[in-house]
Amino acid sequence: MSFSDEDKIGTLQPHDDALVVTLRIGGHDVKIVLVDQGSKAEIMYPDLYKGLNLKPKNLACFDSPLVGFDGKIVISSDVVVEGAKCEELEEIAIGEDKDKFFQVGVQLPPREKEELIFFLRENVDVFTWNAYEASGMDPNFIFHHLNVNPSVTPKKQPSQRSSKEHSDAVKEEVIKLKRAGAIKEVFYPEWLANTVVVKKKYEKWRVCVAFTNLNKTCPKDPFPMPRIDQLVDATVGHP
Repeated sequence: MSFSDEDKIGTLQPHDDALVVTLRIGGHDVKIVLVDQGSKAEIMYPDLYKGLNLKPKNLACFDSPLVGFDGKIVISSDVVVEGAKCEELEEIAIGEDKDKFFQVGVQLPPREKEELIFFLRENVDVFTWNAYEASGMDPNFIFHHLNVNPSVTPKKQPSQRSSKEHSDAVKEEVIKLKRAGAIKEVFYPEWLANTVVVKKKYEKWRVCVAFTNLNKTCPKDPFPMPRIDQLVDATVGHP
């Protein structure tokens, strides 16, 4: 599908409105047509790769995760072509803890690798190895308050019984957050919400809080975020 200068007649420029297309298929008008904007990644299977007589030298290393339409990372041996190898990485230990290390390229020149390792070790204090070691933000710099409707009566959700496995996961998470200073203990709260424990992809537990009642009392933003199709259409013609 393409458009010429004649198609611009009668339209306001610059043009950033949504594209409305009507198609006639088999004698019937299709009023609403979704125009595919294309994909960020195109997958070539090994049979097609070999059929085009492509060589390993035609490949470029790409080590970013491949994300599907459902937001999950796609991992499949079908998308790996023999001969496409990324640069090998070498683990450089920081101290006696084997879980704390940097990764540097094996192919780096000796002097450049030595300077890089020295730089990383000299600035090791700016790195954190998990979210609970992060120093956090000074409340004197910025502080966030929930925009709760003052006319609404606070609600306390009734207690829900959890399995021992879920209770242990909640206790472990609470201990970590308290040590990190992310949360603090309060007594007789006005609002009370139950925890929800969900199993993650890697067999670990994710602890969430069901703030259903609290969310309902927060006034909605009178200026909602633009729709994704409006954002996409607004970028047309802009580099």
